[in-house]
Amino acid sequence: MLLKKLLPNLYVSSIYQIDLQALKQKGIKGIITDLDNTLIEWDRPDATPELLEWLKQLREEGFKVIVVSNNNQPRVSSFAEPLGIPYISRAKKPSRASFHKAMNILGVSANQIVMIGDQMLTDILGGNRLGLYTILVSPVAQTDGFFTKINRGIERIALARLRKKGLITWEEK
Repeated sequence: MLLKKLLPNLYVSSIYQIDLQALKQKGIKGIITDLDNTLIEWDRPDATPELLEWLKQLREEGFKVIVVSNNNQPRVSSFAEPLGIPYISRAKKPSRASFHKAMNILGVSANQIVMIGDQMLTDILGGNRLGLYTILVSPVAQTDGFFTKINRGIERIALARLRKKGLITWEEK
């Protein structure tokens, strides 16, 4: 059932609520993360001090991190390169190709990777299609780009159906 492929393994309101020790206990070694409205607002160019601290904590805990974004190369590189984070731009999520490429770059197998993102139709569906552990976060901005607005409308319909079937166990923030 396609709807179930949209369900994350975990929902949190922010990346800062992710229990890194719990991920380690699950055997997670690699983190694939979306950029826009997951790590920072889609229209913010640079990492916030809080995000810099979180990324430092990931490294200290031994996690390998890669940014996989559907956004363009200039946007993604200007964020990731100064931080020394590998990235894939124009990823075409939920396409499998970018996820396979990210796994190869990280050198980590699918059962050791978590996909973190704010969109069910791109991040969660893409991660679930490869059997990754998936975490859905609330978007950090109240506004979206054009295509994301379309996706969010479709997601609202999917969420309503999933809720009606009793498949959603969280409350949206």
